[in-house]
Amino acid sequence: MKDRNLTHRELEAIRQIRNSLMHRGRTPSVRELMVSLKYQSPRSVAVLIGQLINKGILRRKSNGTVQLIKNLESDTMRAQTVDVPLVGTIACGGPALAEENIEAMIPVSTKLARPPHKYFLLKAQGDSMNEKGINDGDLTLVRQQATAENGDAVVALIDNEATIKEFHVFAETIILKPRSRNSQHKPIILDRNFQIQGIVVTSIANL
Repeated sequence: MKDRNLTHRELEAIRQIRNSLMHRGRTPSVRELMVSLKYQSPRSVAVLIGQLINKGILRRKSNGTVQLIKNLESDTMRAQTVDVPLVGTIACGGPALAEENIEAMIPVSTKLARPPHKYFLLKAQGDSMNEKGINDGDLTLVRQQATAENGDAVVALIDNEATIKEFHVFAETIILKPRSRNSQHKPIILDRNFQIQGIVVTSIANL
């Protein structure tokens, strides 16, 4: 079904979903959508979500949440962009681009997300890397790879969570350093038995 067949309510719902993805890194709950769309019952929102699923805009994930899978930009606007997945929670040991982690597909300029590499977007949390221009709530564009060079800002999986730190290797020891004006953040010292998900290419301010 063509985008022009979307109703005003459906377009507004998509806008609210995108706002939540960009500012909170996740799709809104049914109740949050109900409030933002000024509906009186969650049933009305559930029907609206069902319509967007039927039109190929949303997809129901295995955990019951929805994923934004279709962008509405024109072909001209999309000619120099590539769809990059916005990742929610990265499970320990699991691939960043696993289906259950992806919240939406966001168009990003190919000057930033350069083919043929794979990329994902991850919402930064905390201020441990603010001296590198990565602030709390920023979207970080990450090039997916399992290796890094000294000084790279990496996304690493530690204690069931994804963390962004500066990578340094010394013999058999890995040190993940914070780069922060907040002295409470301390380096993390590891052996080589841990997982790098990717390298931070750039940080996009949460406007």
